[in-house]
Amino acid sequence: MGDSLLRQWLKTPAMVGAILPSSRHLARAMARHAGASNALVELGAGTGTITRELVRQHPGVPLILFEQNSTLASRLHSHFPHAEIIAECFHQRADRLAQLPERAVFVSSLPFRSLPADIAIPTISALQQLLSGHPQRRLIQFTYQPRAPFRAPAGLAWRRYVTVWRNAPPAGIWELAMPDRQSRDDLAA
Repeated sequence: MGDSLLRQWLKTPAMVGAILPSSRHLARAMARHAGASNALVELGAGTGTITRELVRQHPGVPLILFEQNSTLASRLHSHFPHAEIIAECFHQRADRLAQLPERAVFVSSLPFRSLPADIAIPTISALQQLLSGHPQRRLIQFTYQPRAPFRAPAGLAWRRYVTVWRNAPPAGIWELAMPDRQSRDDLAA
């Protein structure tokens, strides 16, 4: 699968963001931080490394995968036939998520720091609409940078969870959610 990701990266490096798939260590940590949810939505499912771990750790939870690259989307469909796979950019089809349950978790591998603005900005806007006003919803995102993946939209805040050192390169896992949700989580810890 790494070879396929490398080919896709060579074609569109800003859209793929990495030449190697996420490590199993990063995939496990991302799935673990997805926590209890009634639906999982993965943005940029790529080769399915994180998807496999989401399925393993959260069996039976409805899964919606977004992967704009048609070659990778086709492979995802063959490996995850039970998942709904949308082979388009997330922001173009976010309207399909209007009926998500309150406890939906978004898991993203999108390379926000390298995405073209005409994709990053509407994607962040769509995420803001789907998270704002829903205190149980959240985005779990990783980045290779030591700072938040992107500027938090109004009404939402970032919280850093952990750095996964056993990934090439090391990756930080972050959560984007309404601030009052994060405060409740801190009190419960």
